[in-house]
Amino acid sequence: MSKKYPPLPHFAQILENEETLDPQDWAGLRALAHRMVDDAMDYLETVGERPVWTKTPPETLELTQERLPMQGAPIEAIYEDFRRHIMPYTKGNVHPRFFAWVQGTGTAVGALADMLASTMNPNTTIGDHAAMYVDNQVIEWCKQLFDFPEDASGILVSGGSVANITGIVVARNAFDGAIRQKGVHTAIGAPLTMYGSTETHSCVQKAAEVAGVGAEHFRRIPVNEAYQIDIAQLRAAIEADKAAGCVPFCIVGNAGTVNTGAIDPLDDLLALAREHGLWLHIDGAFGSLAYLVEEYKPQLQALQEADSLAFDLHKWLYMPYEIGCVLIRDKTLHRAAFGLQPSYLLNHERGLAAGPDPITNYGLELSRGFKALKAWMSFREHGLEKYARLIRQNIAQCLYLGHLVEQAPELELLAPVTLNIVCFRFNPGGLDMEALNRLNKEILMRLHEEGVAAPSYTLLQGRYAIRVANVNHRSQKSDFEALVEGVVRIGKGLGR
Repeated sequence: MSKKYPPLPHFAQILENEETLDPQDWAGLRALAHRMVDDAMDYLETVGERPVWTKTPPETLELTQERLPMQGAPIEAIYEDFRRHIMPYTKGNVHPRFFAWVQGTGTAVGALADMLASTMNPNTTIGDHAAMYVDNQVIEWCKQLFDFPEDASGILVSGGSVANITGIVVARNAFDGAIRQKGVHTAIGAPLTMYGSTETHSCVQKAAEVAGVGAEHFRRIPVNEAYQIDIAQLRAAIEADKAAGCVPFCIVGNAGTVNTGAIDPLDDLLALAREHGLWLHIDGAFGSLAYLVEEYKPQLQALQEADSLAFDLHKWLYMPYEIGCVLIRDKTLHRAAFGLQPSYLLNHERGLAAGPDPITNYGLELSRGFKALKAWMSFREHGLEKYARLIRQNIAQCLYLGHLVEQAPELELLAPVTLNIVCFRFNPGGLDMEALNRLNKEILMRLHEEGVAAPSYTLLQGRYAIRVANVNHRSQKSDFEALVEGVVRIGKGLGR
């Protein structure tokens, strides 16, 4: 038999000049690192003194179109490119007047925690090492935050989309344990159906598609005048599907819709789910955190009883991207949906291969960074009571903004202010809907271009709304006053 050689037969020659990616000049890198930290802290400390958004200039676009470098460059020059061409042109969500979409503002300690996590660089899915225990502790704290039972489970993920997908997959597999092996169609033999309102986030439709339910079997139920799911129509849809031979398995409730912040009647959803033997999943990506505020707790009480709950720590808990979470009431069902241990992932009694139950048995990922560290440090730095005060403050700021809108004759509220989202428009009178929509879209773009503030937008019953979503711990009353002044000023200027 001829001898087979690998593609590198001359390995001895290669090993005569071994290399590493560590710096040759540790002192020089240490000095640069101190400068980076100083620049980062200066950036955050003075963020309110800059425009909320600045258009990315041609020089930055040119830099980001360079071809892959074949040879290395000094890290000092690379950092200078970042400092001059990348850092100034951020999305703006660390700014006190950023109100676009529902995107958190981050914190200084959270940023440092991410640096420390990257320094440790553990893969936090398996093994006996400290990051695994910190991750588990953060899940325990999240359960305590929502008064979930002690024997519940959960997993940290990238954000609300993956959290919702994870919850829906567990709900699907809990309906019939054979689905993992046989697939949805073979195991069930009839279409699975799930239900949510027309205001439900688009990621839930993606969850239906990923889970093999299909977009057309995600029933979007109309909402009432408060943008909450219509319970009577939901009941009718479930009963009609059963009569038609479909198999309902899950209701998705909203704890804070993305458009208006509406909270579905969760107690009614819970009762209906129990009546029909369905899984109740709640998308609480941001709004569920209002559970910490005493005045909102009764409206959100059903969160404690949900079968699964998705929420983001990088939204209304202000932590740096990315960190979301899904809690599952039944840990056995959670593990049964994802548990898989091939020979190379088996737990051992001792050594590095021992430790807690691998986190990979509770989700899709086998590779996960140490995202729990920023949550662990942040919860300890601030405590839950301060988070509750800040969430309450954000709601009060939106109620104040709603008041400012109602006091301005040129402005019009387009939805009730029930949480931390305000939808309004400039309406000088005498314009049809198409003209008003064009006008308000132009106002929004000019607000951004002038760097005044960064609200986002949505369509409510065909009406273009300037939409403020406030999960900003840096915002003050004066920022909302400046927003209103800017909208009115720009709107009047366009009307001339």
